[in-house]
Amino acid sequence: MAEPTSQTTISPHTQQPLVTRTYPSQSELDAAIRKSSEAQKKWRLVPLEERIKIGERFMDEFKTMSEEIPLELTQQMGRPVSQCAGEIRGLLDRAAYMLSIAPSSLGDVSLADTDKPGFRRFIRRTPLGVVLVIAPWNYPYLVSINSVLPALVAGNSVLLKPSPQTPLTAERFALALTRAGVPADVIQVLHLSPSLTTYAVQHPLVDFVSFTGSVVGGHAVERAAVAAEGFKGVALELGGKDPAYVRADADLDYTVPEVVDGAFFNSGQSCCAIERVYVHESIYDDFVSRAVDLVKKYKLGDPTHPETNLGPVVSVASAEKIRAQVADAVKAGAKALIPEDLFPAAKPGTAFVAAQVLVNVDHSMSVMTEETFGPVLGIQKVSSDAEAIALMNDSRYGLTASVWTNAAANPDSEKAFLDIVDKLETGTVFLNRADYLDPALAWTGVKDSGRGISLSKYGYDQLTRAKSVHMKIVT
Repeated sequence: MAEPTSQTTISPHTQQPLVTRTYPSQSELDAAIRKSSEAQKKWRLVPLEERIKIGERFMDEFKTMSEEIPLELTQQMGRPVSQCAGEIRGLLDRAAYMLSIAPSSLGDVSLADTDKPGFRRFIRRTPLGVVLVIAPWNYPYLVSINSVLPALVAGNSVLLKPSPQTPLTAERFALALTRAGVPADVIQVLHLSPSLTTYAVQHPLVDFVSFTGSVVGGHAVERAAVAAEGFKGVALELGGKDPAYVRADADLDYTVPEVVDGAFFNSGQSCCAIERVYVHESIYDDFVSRAVDLVKKYKLGDPTHPETNLGPVVSVASAEKIRAQVADAVKAGAKALIPEDLFPAAKPGTAFVAAQVLVNVDHSMSVMTEETFGPVLGIQKVSSDAEAIALMNDSRYGLTASVWTNAAANPDSEKAFLDIVDKLETGTVFLNRADYLDPALAWTGVKDSGRGISLSKYGYDQLTRAKSVHMKIVT
């Protein structure tokens, strides 16, 4: 089969071509990477204070695009336009935080308190060089900001490869950065085929790769990096099958809407969406009844309409996979509680998937063990914290988990929560919230959810290397 020379984005809700981008030749890609490497040598000499100011101007430039972005994003990946403004706010919040901690995170680490007379020692954070960021389609702005801006502020150059589903997001990102003062060769957008992506990952002038996507994609990036000459750094943010545990003392008036939103926002297409729920048997029936009533109120349809709160999934292929997973669960004994005729737009051959709540589920079913990435929620009854913890950990993924309990009703609930925290095999544990990234906290996963850290002060560590300076003063 001939190597593709271009990519075309198909809009999920219309199934019509939206935009086409041509791939570079291998020699053109090589030239772009070499330009990035040369530009980085100058960029790293720009004082940190100036790089931070450029980051602040980037925020201003991005704000000027805020009215154009929601509809453009909806057309590319199908999220309801009413839900797209939150991604803009999230990007700006994360950018502001990472810029605010840059001086302390990237400044020299002094050892003056322990220096002996005649000696001076410190640790300097130095940039890695060229950073390749491979971004996903589901939250292209929110994920890109986690790596792109910190990498640039740290003195690296960035090659930003967007998903073929959302090519315009990277172009807007780069436009705002160059308008703010980042040199054009320091931030480059690359639309690449799989083979060209492998070439870029293995290129000797690419020093670090930040990948967000599927487990399969993560393995491909890891294999390519390992096969390259030298030792290349790789960060992988991969899939999730994130659990929620609703304890017996949870406030259902608060918990049910939060859990349902955590499962169905963006049609469930979030790496940290709630995909499975374990509910204490004493409140199980009440929780299920309330959740079903709420899910039945969702409006599935054209995501460009402001009243729509459930859009299509990203592709017809993804929709068919989700429908098959639900059908397999029902065949194995699960019970579907949402009549599909409530969502007439959900027809075979389209990317529209009916919202569904499943009960009588267990871990023999893929809907409780494998990533769904769609508007489907499995709910399983448990009798204790210990049973819930065992089921939450019974997964090859470990990105986030949430626990829902009421401290006002039960003074011992916070201690119980902290005991659960220590036993969960996951990167983030939430109490009474889900599907949220706090930029002050390290974003990381365990098991097949990946490795590496973005956000927080530790995110800068990933994008720099330590250089020790040991001075003996001779008089």
